[in-house]
Amino acid sequence: MATLAKIPAEHDRAVQHSIEYLRSEDAMRSLDTNAYWPKWNSPWWHMTLLNEMGLAKRIPERAVRKMTEQLKVSRLKIFPIHPGDLPPGIDVYLESHCHCALGNIYQALAAAGLNVDEEMPWIREWFLRYQLPDGGLNCDNDAYLKDPPPSSMVGTISPLEAVLYYTPRDFTSDEIHFLDHGAQCLMERQLMRATTNPHNIEEREDEKDWLKLCFPRFYFYDVLRGLIFILRWANKREQTLSRNAISTVTKHFEKSFPDGDVRIGRHSFEGTGTRILGSDGKWLRQQQATHFPILDQVSRIGDVSPYLTGQWQEAKALMNSLSQQGLLK
Repeated sequence: MATLAKIPAEHDRAVQHSIEYLRSEDAMRSLDTNAYWPKWNSPWWHMTLLNEMGLAKRIPERAVRKMTEQLKVSRLKIFPIHPGDLPPGIDVYLESHCHCALGNIYQALAAAGLNVDEEMPWIREWFLRYQLPDGGLNCDNDAYLKDPPPSSMVGTISPLEAVLYYTPRDFTSDEIHFLDHGAQCLMERQLMRATTNPHNIEEREDEKDWLKLCFPRFYFYDVLRGLIFILRWANKREQTLSRNAISTVTKHFEKSFPDGDVRIGRHSFEGTGTRILGSDGKWLRQQQATHFPILDQVSRIGDVSPYLTGQWQEAKALMNSLSQQGLLK
């Protein structure tokens, strides 16, 4: 997602710390134990953050291969919705995946150079399979049993990005439907509105935070993330985009960041506990999460983020290009 040609020099040492960790035996042991947990300091989070910084090519091949191996042997390659979807003995929190998580690790692995579709074709199939009638997805399993089923911005954005950004060929008809329907879902919400579906009240609480930009995002949503997707979608699909669908967000940026320097407004990871493997081999819930050096450096609230600033610059360039093509009206 990053648009920087070069990261700031002050981040070099902390980046190198993550790279060395991803080469280490500690990282391999962590992946052997669980591909995802614990938040926010396991190979999963180092890899996805490096990708957000535009540094996926520096992820060690050893970590890419090990992560791929662990995902390939996942015992559950479907999103469990109905009774009976979970095989006996599976811990749904430790051994199942969700849309937002898969969307982000797909992007990190693909950006690192892995042919994800060849190695794990089930992931792309997953994205298309679980799109809801309103165009989005939802990581709440029970949402699929509601009438009508509500989508979630968090569950929607990273699968859309994965398909749009990492399809090095013409899109299939199913992928076109997935992308266009997903884009329509975001635009109908003006990139910043929670669903009006009464079955997803929780998202209305999240909505107030979406104007506060965060970096890294991991699987979280903010309006710049949504804006970049919509503009790249319109550009790649050569689709006409209404200014009304994005104007509230762009006016907010122009007012909040008149000098063009985009500042971090919140932590995506704040207040979220984790699961940690105890000395007895059992997973402990709601434990204090730990961080790593580059995560702390690039996420300071109030700091100008070169990564978010680069995305806002890209957004303005895309809007100008779409206007010149007659696609932004």
